[in-house]
Amino acid sequence: MEYQEAKEKFISTWGSLGTLWGINKAMAQIQALLFISTKPLSMEDIMEELKISRGNTSMNLRQLMDWGIVTKELVPGERKEFFSTEKDVQELARHIAKERSRREIKPVIKVLKDISSIKDDNTEKTKELIKQTKALHDLAETADSLMNKIVNQEQNWITKSLFKLLK
Repeated sequence: MEYQEAKEKFISTWGSLGTLWGINKAMAQIQALLFISTKPLSMEDIMEELKISRGNTSMNLRQLMDWGIVTKELVPGERKEFFSTEKDVQELARHIAKERSRREIKPVIKVLKDISSIKDDNTEKTKELIKQTKALHDLAETADSLMNKIVNQEQNWITKSLFKLLK
């Protein structure tokens, strides 16, 4: 397989996987392109490479910056904005896990806590609702706490062990 074919396959595959970490395909493809790029890319470079519109590129770059995995770079002598992404795979995974927790898991934990705290009117259905939502709340909170502990570890034995298991 030649470079161009491998590059296109990587970007396409990463784009398809993007939905697994909560982002759209174009957003993941932009991140993938930046991830394998040897230098920061301008919006025009990204548009041309991925054959996507300026609006789509701009919107997705903003979202990637909101996620904390893409940053603007200053290129001396250039007026255009350039963009790069985190190159360390483990640091990238940490950014994504933290952001998913903030955007998805923590709001669900709050809702489950609110629901499981409703007034108990001593009916069977209310008791069941409280019991099950409390159990889900406790599970989600434990999973989120565990994930945050793992994500916040800087290459210690836990992180190394988990990455070895996943390989």
